[in-house]
Amino acid sequence: MDIQTIAVIGAGQMGNGIAHVAASVDYHVILLDFNEAILEKAAKTISQNLVREFKKGKIDEARKEKTLQNLQTTLELKDAVSEADLVVEAVSENEDVKTKLFSEMIPYLKEETLLASNTSSISITRLAATTDRPERFIGMHFMNPVPMMALVEIIRGFATSDETYQLIEEAVIRMGKTPCVVKDFAGFVANRILMPMINEAAFALHEGVGSIEDIDKVMMLGMAHPMGPLALADLVGLDTCLAIIRILHKEFGDSKYRPCPLLIKYVEAGWLGRKTDRGFYDYSGEYPVPTR
Repeated sequence: MDIQTIAVIGAGQMGNGIAHVAASVDYHVILLDFNEAILEKAAKTISQNLVREFKKGKIDEARKEKTLQNLQTTLELKDAVSEADLVVEAVSENEDVKTKLFSEMIPYLKEETLLASNTSSISITRLAATTDRPERFIGMHFMNPVPMMALVEIIRGFATSDETYQLIEEAVIRMGKTPCVVKDFAGFVANRILMPMINEAAFALHEGVGSIEDIDKVMMLGMAHPMGPLALADLVGLDTCLAIIRILHKEFGDSKYRPCPLLIKYVEAGWLGRKTDRGFYDYSGEYPVPTR
């Protein structure tokens, strides 16, 4: 089997990044979202990112234009997946939403089509078992922001075939990413380590151990992190962080994964980070400033 057409389902921060990198290496990419405004924003974001790469000399004019030509958008599920060789799901980190989406697309898929989830914490084995092709189902967890970050966690489910793994590994390498194979445990490696750090940073703020700025400075200047954990949480999305830490808490049953009450309150308030212009930092002005 040769992967030529990739459907990316979900045009949010992760989905538009995945579509961008796939189109940039000459896959035919179909990007779907059921929200027209999100889809239009994704297309604009990809175009702006390509212009930025062009101005920095990372790509030439021909590559910029070819990448855009390789990309199409749609609001219709059938149009997105019916000719796809690989479908990459990149919707919200909610198991019910994901399983519903897979069940809806199954009737439109070619028999040989591969399915991948960009989930950052949910069991690949469990997701695969809800489809008609668990042997052709795999996890592809890209890092955020996708065009800049080199790593992709590849997660094999219990039934994932060797052929599926090989095809996905080849696709990841073609996209210029570095594949890292991890076992199918909640949070995999990246978020099993990252999310407790973010959650603990929220606890440090909640308990008054340090201010937002100082907590981030400690990790940046003391641990050589390029971004502090609270700023990173805003980039990821506080709702996504909370969803993942709740999955870790549920799956492992360990109190060390208990979500910070302050993180919960921020999400309840609708302060989700950069995507709402307010999280641990306020992004409504020229520069981010701490919210408290």
